[in-house]
Amino acid sequence: AAVAAAVPRQRGLLCSQNYPLYIRSVPTENELKFHYTVHTSLDVVDEKISAMGKALVDQRELYLGLLYPTEDYKVYGYVTNSKVKFVMVVDSSNTALRDNEIRSMFRKLHNSYTDIMCNPFYNPGDRIHSRAFDTMVNSMMMQVC
Repeated sequence: AAVAAAVPRQRGLLCSQNYPLYIRSVPTENELKFHYTVHTSLDVVDEKISAMGKALVDQRELYLGLLYPTEDYKVYGYVTNSKVKFVMVVDSSNTALRDNEIRSMFRKLHNSYTDIMCNPFYNPGDRIHSRAFDTMVNSMMMQVC
């Protein structure tokens, strides 16, 4: 399961079983490149998780930090205790974002995702169609720009 979101200068993804639940990309002209970057980063997330091994079991959430930089983007990762993976892709030109701000955005995504999971009308694994989630993602991304 995966969720992706994007606005100028920021892009992100949430996933569990490596298939998209929610994808948002703005601007849309580089959407295919964005999807490729996100899916490539999931391999790096899996490598980091397996490298940490048992240490991961004791944590409720795991901020992986910078997964890898490219010429155009910086890719960050976050994993919950239920192995839901969040990936955020940010333009490399955005130097205003600090590590603690990225961590805070992941927490907001995690909290909104938790709200969706608590909805009795949501079937886990289905694509996310939520106005509240859309609004949160949009406001979070506009805050960065």
